[in-house]
Amino acid sequence: MDRVTKMVSERPVVIFSKSSCCMSHTIKTLFSDFGVNPAVHELDEIPRGRDIEQALSRLGCSPSVPTVFIGGELIGGANQVMSLHLNRSLIPMLKKAGALWV
Repeated sequence: MDRVTKMVSERPVVIFSKSSCCMSHTIKTLFSDFGVNPAVHELDEIPRGRDIEQALSRLGCSPSVPTVFIGGELIGGANQVMSLHLNRSLIPMLKKAGALWV
């Protein structure tokens, strides 16, 4: 859990992903299209990725990827991110976290 906390604090937006997950790809593309440069951790490509995935599950992330943190706060998965986007809350949240300047 400490490792996840440390990883989440490294950038305004942190995405835990798997390289083979289509929903992870969708979320990474959405943030990229906004001009956000998130820290992306591909759990199937990094050492101890399975341990991190289990820690995310213990936080209540189901499925465990994609999992998005903005400003150090757990946002959730693809459904939560898309809901925020559709109700026009995502951009202000990204600005507040310092991930967007425009």
